[in-house]
Amino acid sequence: MADEALNRSNSAKRLQTRKKLLNSACIVLGEMLATAMLMFLGCMGCVKTASFVNSHLQCAINFGFVVLICIQCFGCVSGAHLNPAVTLANYIYRGISLPMALLYFVAQMLGACLGYGLVKASLPDSAVCSSETPQGVCITAVASGIFAWQAVLIEFLITCVLITICCAVWDPRNAKFGDSIAVRFGLAISCLSLTAGQFTGASMNPARSFAPAVWNNAWENHWVYWVGPLLAALLTSLLYKYVFRRPAEEIEKA
Repeated sequence: MADEALNRSNSAKRLQTRKKLLNSACIVLGEMLATAMLMFLGCMGCVKTASFVNSHLQCAINFGFVVLICIQCFGCVSGAHLNPAVTLANYIYRGISLPMALLYFVAQMLGACLGYGLVKASLPDSAVCSSETPQGVCITAVASGIFAWQAVLIEFLITCVLITICCAVWDPRNAKFGDSIAVRFGLAISCLSLTAGQFTGASMNPARSFAPAVWNNAWENHWVYWVGPLLAALLTSLLYKYVFRRPAEEIEKA
């Protein structure tokens, strides 16, 4: 009897472990596919040639809509971070485990490269590298006349806004407004892209800048798109967590 009970207990534990591993694998796969979708749809919408007319306004609105779609599709699966900076902020703010945060990072980088690779496979070379985008479509580059430190500052500030939105969404005081999260993020991305896109490309996302750089071997000022967003994620999430966030008990008492 004791042996049977022990065997049942061990079987239950193994089953529970398998379920956890399967759940984690689904989450990571969802994050990879979401980031691939972001890059494929977002970068395809930025193609600009003599035949395919485009504008800064169109690109900004397109990326906002794409983020909306990604969150709507995969928000319930992985949270649809789509961005190492958001994952860093989530790790600091909500306590996502470090191993899972690292898996998210790997999934985002692989997904971004996969999504941009699909753009390269789907379009002719003349569309990916045109006279309008000689380095490659969707390359985030510092505009002429903007110093590198100014580009870092711009990326830092707009990412601060993005991470503040993330922290506000994760705030338990906003729990009842969860049904409009995808729309809010989509509009926010469009706004930030319209504001800063002409100066730095408004990346706010190391993975989004990394994939086009890899595929097109374009690394000029690439460090800007890691330092600015990640530093913003670190500082903004710490600020919100320790200054603005309130425990659920305090909310109920108020």
